[in-house]
Amino acid sequence: MYLKTLHLKHFRNYSEQAVEFSAAKTILVGANAQGKSNLLESVELLATLKSHRTSRDGDLIQEGKSLSQIAATVQRQLGPVNLGLVLRQGSRRTATVHGEKLRRQLDFLGHINAVQFSSLDLELVRGGPGVRRQWLDTLLMQLEPVYAYILGQYQQALKQRNALLRQADSDGPSDRQIDAQQLALWDAQLAALGTRVMRRRARGLERLAPIAGAWHQAISGETEVLDTRYQPNVPVEQDDASHIQAAFLDKIRQRAIAEQHQHTTLVGPHRDNIDFTINGTPARQYGSQGQQRTLVLALKLAELNLIDEVIADPPLLLLDDVLAELDLSRQNQLLDAIQDRFQTLITTTHLGSFDAQWLQSSQILKVTAGQIVSE
Repeated sequence: MYLKTLHLKHFRNYSEQAVEFSAAKTILVGANAQGKSNLLESVELLATLKSHRTSRDGDLIQEGKSLSQIAATVQRQLGPVNLGLVLRQGSRRTATVHGEKLRRQLDFLGHINAVQFSSLDLELVRGGPGVRRQWLDTLLMQLEPVYAYILGQYQQALKQRNALLRQADSDGPSDRQIDAQQLALWDAQLAALGTRVMRRRARGLERLAPIAGAWHQAISGETEVLDTRYQPNVPVEQDDASHIQAAFLDKIRQRAIAEQHQHTTLVGPHRDNIDFTINGTPARQYGSQGQQRTLVLALKLAELNLIDEVIADPPLLLLDDVLAELDLSRQNQLLDAIQDRFQTLITTTHLGSFDAQWLQSSQILKVTAGQIVSE
């Protein structure tokens, strides 16, 4: 796939900006806080309906404006696709394909695929389990857009069940009994929906892990072995829906007293984790920042390869000021892996990280205070 045009209106610090992409590699150069990352963020929204920088649409709208617009033309194998997103202050988004408004925003997913790599991604190793769950979920939504619907159903059931647990003593004495029949209904819902989430997470990681391991070995000079493992909150021994559901309900029964005391759901994929080890040592405690960067780089390259394999159309690669985070060896590994296989948008404060061949084959855009001009 190839992003041909991008049009931003009242998005972040862009009043109105149109960009036409003319090369497989586009370098966005400029000082910090000029709008380079904002442009990449707009493409990320088109691909995932999410931003890794904020969860509030209001943050994405230019100050003093009531809405912002993102429009793009993407060349796919079957022809061009025209995409549009309108973000509103305090109101629902509008998503369009070929100018037609979609009834469900989730139907917008899959028209463009992208892998984002920024300095914030080091939190995949250093951060808590929620960061890793969100990373995996975002990847799965691109591989199989229906996963967004499945995850949304689970989150809604979780919200309802938590409300029931909190209700136990919100209107009366702390020993007020929960409606057992109603709770049992939500237990069954949670187990059924949670099982679907868990199976997809497990299968996704099973496909990604060997690709990431191969990249990690190559980048580390064959000296290190990366092991990526899914750590479900509900322990399961086989990929069988009925088996997982039974284990899920069994653990809910075990944690019933603790849940009623804490007024929250303690069982389910919202408490899953993903474990990274390097040569058998937990990566989070590995110590070396260089090793953690290698791990994240291997994961991002594996994402590219997996999306390309599943979708059969190379995704975009969005590199947000990461070259400065990598040493020369890792920079070369990344740039060599990209070549012209993946359309790549790179932000940087200077062009010193690129050799003459890269610069000659790239479109270079200067970004200054929300204005973009060709170099």
